[in-house]
Amino acid sequence: MTTKQKILKEALNLFSEKGYNEVYVGDIAEAVGIKAPSLYKHYKSKQDIFNAILDEMKNGYEQQALALSMDGNNAETDAGVFSAVSEDRLVQMGTMLFMYFLHDDTASKFRKMLTIEQFRDPSLSLLYQKQYIDDPLSYQTAMFALLTANGFMIQQDPDIMALHFYAPIYMLLTVCDRQPERENEILRTVEQHIRQFNRLYVKEKQ
Repeated sequence: MTTKQKILKEALNLFSEKGYNEVYVGDIAEAVGIKAPSLYKHYKSKQDIFNAILDEMKNGYEQQALALSMDGNNAETDAGVFSAVSEDRLVQMGTMLFMYFLHDDTASKFRKMLTIEQFRDPSLSLLYQKQYIDDPLSYQTAMFALLTANGFMIQQDPDIMALHFYAPIYMLLTVCDRQPERENEILRTVEQHIRQFNRLYVKEKQ
């Protein structure tokens, strides 16, 4: 692991434990085992470190989506993917994404950091809202609208469909964050949720 990678790793560890604003560049340098001036050779500021972590998290998600043969950001592309898979494959994809967000070191610690900071820092509160509420719901609303328009799903409000699908999954993810010992139970619930959603909204094939 390079010094630059160590800086990101230790910074995220500290951010997820204390919150972004309670960590200083000197704290990060100490955790890495270097002096603060040496850290500035790699990153200009704490914000620069934060931006690099955010980029790393986005890249990790895109790689995971690609491994599942989906885009993860483009609703039009993914509507075609999801309309062609079986219910079992849908469950598998949903479970793998859930496990990624739960166990990926960057994704899980970044979520914990924003959870801490959402009530203390207005800018990070907005990022929390965008990252975990607005963007996922916007993507899924667009996808369900397309799947409804092409006759794959029954005619219902796509905004509400997105809430029906995403809200329980994100809630269950936060339960696992607080109570990791419940993971197996939660995974069974995620599967049941995906199967029931699929049976409620997807039209039966004639």
